[in-house]
Amino acid sequence: RWFTHFYVVSVLWNGFLLIWLFRAEFLGGSLPSWIQHVHHALGRDSQSKDTCEHFSALLVLLLLWLHSCRRLAECLWTSVFSNGVIHIVQYCFGLAYYIAVGSTVLCQVPTNVRNGKELSVQISWYHIVGVMMYIWASLHQHRCLVILANLRKSKSGKVVSLSHGVPFGDWFERVSCPHYFAELLIYVSMAVTLGFHNVTWWCVVMYVLFNQALAAALCHEFYQKNFSSYPKHRKAFIPFVF
Repeated sequence: RWFTHFYVVSVLWNGFLLIWLFRAEFLGGSLPSWIQHVHHALGRDSQSKDTCEHFSALLVLLLLWLHSCRRLAECLWTSVFSNGVIHIVQYCFGLAYYIAVGSTVLCQVPTNVRNGKELSVQISWYHIVGVMMYIWASLHQHRCLVILANLRKSKSGKVVSLSHGVPFGDWFERVSCPHYFAELLIYVSMAVTLGFHNVTWWCVVMYVLFNQALAAALCHEFYQKNFSSYPKHRKAFIPFVF
């Protein structure tokens, strides 16, 4: 349940960045000076005539904010948490991560957006593919989280247990942790939305891959150890692969 704090921070911070970027892109505003300093520190070219690059970053920041809003809502009204805790280092890292990931998107915007000119929206095919993939993965992640929550609820919706059970339905038929797999797909969809070529965001995807894979492997081992009749055909994380 402490993950709720992560999403509160993400909704507030990334919403703030989204408003900032929207003003700069369409209302003739300007990005803060610290963005320029970060660009120079990273050695990034500050000039770009590709308005798709500007719109891609805005779209990804919007998707990231919507993802945080949905996850916050699920933490508050869908999920049923046990009394487990996390290490203070993990907690602090989680807070820092959701601040850094939104800032990473903002730093992909060339600083010549500061010229104050309004930019036209140029929608490319990869924007459509990325958004469709995002919606598809988000829907499945929500369904899987509802299935997990219902294991601890009665038919009337009342919480009757905090113990673990074996989930069935949706992507649970193939993997033990489909909500983790969906999380990876959501970040991949953002990489697609950025046009496939953004190396920085692919590094973020790789972090999510290893982080979620480790968590899924541990959960898979827990299921196998504690439930003797656990389906043997299920993989831990990626269907048919891992």
